[in-house]
Amino acid sequence: MAEPKKPGREVVPEIDQFLQAVAVEEGLAANTVDAYRRDLKDFHRFLEGKPVEQAARKDIIRYLNALYSCGLTPTTVNRRLAAVRKYLRFRLGPSAGIAEVAGPKLIRRLPTVLSVKEVQKILALPDKNNIHQVRDAAILETLYATGMRISEVIGLDRSVYAPEIAYIMVTGKGNKQRLVPLGGYAVAAIDRYLKESRPQLAAGKPECNRLFITQRGRGFSRPGLWKLIRGYILRAGIRKAVTPHTFRHSFATHLLEGGADLRVVQELLGHASINTTQIYTHLNREYLLEVHRQFHPRSRRRPDG
Repeated sequence: MAEPKKPGREVVPEIDQFLQAVAVEEGLAANTVDAYRRDLKDFHRFLEGKPVEQAARKDIIRYLNALYSCGLTPTTVNRRLAAVRKYLRFRLGPSAGIAEVAGPKLIRRLPTVLSVKEVQKILALPDKNNIHQVRDAAILETLYATGMRISEVIGLDRSVYAPEIAYIMVTGKGNKQRLVPLGGYAVAAIDRYLKESRPQLAAGKPECNRLFITQRGRGFSRPGLWKLIRGYILRAGIRKAVTPHTFRHSFATHLLEGGADLRVVQELLGHASINTTQIYTHLNREYLLEVHRQFHPRSRRRPDG
C-alpha cells in the first residue's frame, strides 16, 4: 500500500469503545478524540482487513514507512504512532509488545513569538466604539494576560470570571482547572465588553453561557476565533509565521524576560510537566543573546589576531 487512505465515515466499534474509555479516563478534549478517531481509522484501513490482534511488529513498521512516503512531518507521524500504541495496549493488554516501535526523533523548533511592541500594536487596533471590536479587544487582552489556549478561551463561561479579585478559572487539558490572574487591562476590557457589547450581541437570541459570543449570540468555534485573531495580527502588519498559540508563546516568553520563575509560568500555562515549559527558557536565552549582541560594546567585534 503506497499511502494511507483519507479518513471516511465508516464506523469501527472497537475504535469507538476505545475512544469512550480513554475520553473518560483521561478527560480528553473533543478535538483530541476526533484526531484519535481519524488516525485509528486510517490504521485499520492500512491493515486491509487483518484483525488488530494479528498485527505484527512488521505491520507497524510498514505503516510508519507509508506515512513517511506521504511526506508527513515527524511530528505528525509520532502523533499517529502514539494513537496506535495506546489503542493496541487497550486492545491487547500486556501482550502489546508491538506497540513499542519507536517513532522518528524530533527536532524541537522554537515557536514564533511576538515582541512586546508587536503585541501592543495589535491590542491598540480594536475600535472602542464598535460593539464587535469591543468584544475583540476583550478577547485579545484576555489571551495576552493569561496565556490561555484558544480552546480554553472558547470554553470560558460567564460564571468563571471574577472581576472583584481579577482572576478567571480556566479549564485546560484533561479537564484540569487552574486559577489565572487577569491584570488591570484585561479586567477593564472584559468589563466594558460585558456592559456595552455582549448585551447587544445576545439580544433576541437563545441564551448562551459562553463568556465570549459571536454576532449570532453563540460561542466561537476554534477556526472562527483563530480567523478573528489572525485578522488583527495581519492588520498590525506582522508577517511572522503565527499560529493559534502565538499569543500563548508570547505571554510565557515576556514573563520570563521580565524575570518570572519557570515554575510560576508552568502553573499559569497549565503544563503538567516542567519539561514542556522549558522551551521558553531557550527562547529567553535567544532574546538575551540578541540584546547582548545589540548593546554590548565588545559583543559585535572579535579581537584582532
